[in-house]
Amino acid sequence: MPREKSPATPTPRKRAPRKSPAADIAVEPTFSQFVGPEQRAALIAEAAFYRAEKRGFEPGHEVDDWLAAESEVDARLMYAVESGIPG
Repeated sequence: MPREKSPATPTPRKRAPRKSPAADIAVEPTFSQFVGPEQRAALIAEAAFYRAEKRGFEPGHEVDDWLAAESEVDARLMYAVESGIPG
């Protein structure tokens, strides 16, 4: 005769406490809440211009200038958001 797999008295299942939907989402302040995409692009363009000017507008480095300026602007904006500096 095969053995019964379940116990004679079932053990009650424990339920995990319910989480609210807001608890699942970590809301971090971002600079996009304070600076629009047009203003951000203008800041990046200005920083890229100054980088190009610093090296004498030598051609072939436009993408490098833009990416470095983008990184610099984003870092400054995030610093401002994290330290509570008004935009």
